[in-house]
Amino acid sequence: MGYDAGKKVKGRKLHALVDTSGFPLRVVVHSAALQDRDGAALVLKKIRQRFSWLELVWADGGYNARKVRDVVAKQPCLRMEIVKRSDTMKGFVLLPRRRVVERTFSWFGRNRRLAKDYEGLASTIASFVMLAAIQLAIRRLARM
Repeated sequence: MGYDAGKKVKGRKLHALVDTSGFPLRVVVHSAALQDRDGAALVLKKIRQRFSWLELVWADGGYNARKVRDVVAKQPCLRMEIVKRSDTMKGFVLLPRRRVVERTFSWFGRNRRLAKDYEGLASTIASFVMLAAIQLAIRRLARM
């Protein structure tokens, strides 16, 4: 177990790489004691093997670190754009592309087992995230 003081999170952190529709491509669960830049390195490490078509990754400011840039530089034809909030903005402002992954996390939160940190193992949380993603895909297919 860990604690991320910046986000006031106890227990686990979830890092997800999602497509533009919000469906997860890769999910990594680890202790909250690891920094965001370390979680991004875990997510992006083997991404080219499975998704060779991926060219651009949007990320928030927490992933703006040399370690993340080094991992992205090792991946051929992959670039990362950091979606930043302007210093002149006051109050809540909807940032482009950031809402996609936040929406995915809210979809996961609708599942009872993912609403709180009930599980003891990170692999169990990752399994429930995959089950939630399958449920989302089935519901989307049923509407077609």
